[in-house]
Amino acid sequence: MASHYEAPIRRPLVTGEKSYHDVTVDVARPVEGKANKAWWIVFGISLVAFLWGIGCIIYTVATGIGVWGLNKTVNWAWDITNFVWWVGIGHAGTLISAVLLLFRQKWRMAINRSAEAMTIFSVVQAGLFPIIHMGRPWLAYWVLPIPNQFGSLWVNFNSPLLWDVFAISTYLSVSLVFWWTGLLPDFAMLRDRAVRPFQKKIYSLISFGWSGRAKDWQRFEEVSLVLAGLATPLVLSVHTIVSFDFATSVIPGWHTTIFPPYFVAGAIFSGFAMVNTLLIIMRKVCNLEDYITVQHIELMNIVIMITGSIVGVAYITELFIAWYSGVEYEQYAFLNRATGPYWWAYWAMMTCNVFSPQFMWFKKLRTSIMFSFFISIVVNIGMWFERFVIIVTSLHRDYLPSSWTMFSPTFVDIGIFIGTIGFFFVLFLLYSRTFPVIAQAEVKTILKSSGERYKNIRERGESLVGTGADPRTSNTNLELTTSTENPLPDVNDDKVNNLLGTIGTFDSSTETADDLKKISGVGPKMEEVLNSIGIYTYLQVSKMTKTEYDLLDSITGSFPGRAERDDWAGQAKNLLNN
Repeated sequence: MASHYEAPIRRPLVTGEKSYHDVTVDVARPVEGKANKAWWIVFGISLVAFLWGIGCIIYTVATGIGVWGLNKTVNWAWDITNFVWWVGIGHAGTLISAVLLLFRQKWRMAINRSAEAMTIFSVVQAGLFPIIHMGRPWLAYWVLPIPNQFGSLWVNFNSPLLWDVFAISTYLSVSLVFWWTGLLPDFAMLRDRAVRPFQKKIYSLISFGWSGRAKDWQRFEEVSLVLAGLATPLVLSVHTIVSFDFATSVIPGWHTTIFPPYFVAGAIFSGFAMVNTLLIIMRKVCNLEDYITVQHIELMNIVIMITGSIVGVAYITELFIAWYSGVEYEQYAFLNRATGPYWWAYWAMMTCNVFSPQFMWFKKLRTSIMFSFFISIVVNIGMWFERFVIIVTSLHRDYLPSSWTMFSPTFVDIGIFIGTIGFFFVLFLLYSRTFPVIAQAEVKTILKSSGERYKNIRERGESLVGTGADPRTSNTNLELTTSTENPLPDVNDDKVNNLLGTIGTFDSSTETADDLKKISGVGPKMEEVLNSIGIYTYLQVSKMTKTEYDLLDSITGSFPGRAERDDWAGQAKNLLNN
């Protein structure tokens, strides 16, 4: 009997026979490689939308916010709707990163990086709307407590709008620091793999001198936990404070105590839907299906289903409170939402937010990638309609029937909103090409307990001892002699002939072999491999270019990219000149 019992692991969170080196290569590939056609198409569409939004913003600032569809009755409409919608989307990032970290949920590892980036970019979009709505954005500094001859500029300190300034700026700051802290090991990995000196310099600067020492990792863990502890209450506080913009007023349909928890649940609901949308795209565009698995999508669908049900209960509770209060203004506000001129928006909200997530009760549907993608988009549309219904239907018919009016957006309203969506995707796509979209260091920590390779080893009853070493990067396990597991390359191979045809062959009768070990990155084993191929001299190595490096990698199957990163050709030229 074994000395201890190891419980069988659940479905693997990392599929494929992935080793530690595979994780590094797969995570670095989107950054080091060239963008594919799909990336350029999406980026082009996003850039056009962004530029259109910039044009609408310039037109608004130059002409005045009278170009929007606002009127004396509905003086808040698309601007505040979009503001609340973007803040809500930013909630899931911190929830996935901070709350799930504190609860030690392993499935967060592959998705937290993109979720954190989504938080930063969506809060940036949200912050644009209050500034534009000021009408004179160049006077935005007036929100700060600047000493002046008129006294404090914060004349209405109790306004919930001022609370938004503190809550959202704090939320953005903590989320940004949390995101950047998690990126440090990945920046250091890219620094060490960088081929171009400029890239190496940039990643050296932004990795803050990360060396991978035990002390670095200790501080990394401590700082991550502290930031997670700070960020967790912010998840609850930020949208609670946003809800106070409405709940502290006396407008029928707004003046209710259910708004704080209702808004928080809705924010998590819409945030997870956007994370699902982005990750389903990213796993395909960046070839990360082995890390962002169907299980990740399913778990997020379960959260969407639960929070969607909570939002549905909140809708019913609102109706009950309005009926039970006996206040005819409250009752009419909700009746007007369902049967008034904006009935279509109300029922679109109910359909998207309450009914559509219930399909996730069925395992076959919540594990379907295409269906999950469709539902995630439907949920985000529904959550936008929720904010529109709360704001516009409560304002367009107030206490005075003579002031009742309708709101219709103009092309400027629509253009600015589409522009923020374009801006969001431009930022996210640029992020995916410059930053690792998966926390490779964190994924490696769960590889033995949640990786398919190790699951298969355990199911076969074999020991995990020694299985963490990668034969391609560990000299202790790399046997490149006459071993049947790692045979030396065949000199007659077509790839070898192509390589030698470019860099030249070695004639032992007229030439003398050089000591290739003087080239940094070439050890005794690698020299033996190069000699078996027919590479013996510095002159041959000095003729290598990108094409020859790739050929060499495909022949040896070991140390992929090392020859190019260490610039073997440049080193060989220096040795020839000395």
